[in-house]
Amino acid sequence: MSAPETIRTATPRVACDGATDIPGGAALGHPRVFLEIDEKGYVDCGYCDRRFVLAGGPADGDAKPH
Repeated sequence: MSAPETIRTATPRVACDGATDIPGGAALGHPRVFLEIDEKGYVDCGYCDRRFVLAGGPADGDAKPH
């Protein structure tokens, strides 16, 4: 099993639909949810476990730039 995807972002408010990188893949994802990164510096999507890390925040490290 592979690790969940980590996305580095410049804003503390993000949206996730689980299919952002799949062309025409909205039907393959999950309902769009809006997430807020807190003082930990990251937030995980409750549907797909995708992790959003605030660039320059306390959790910023090995995240893949997006």
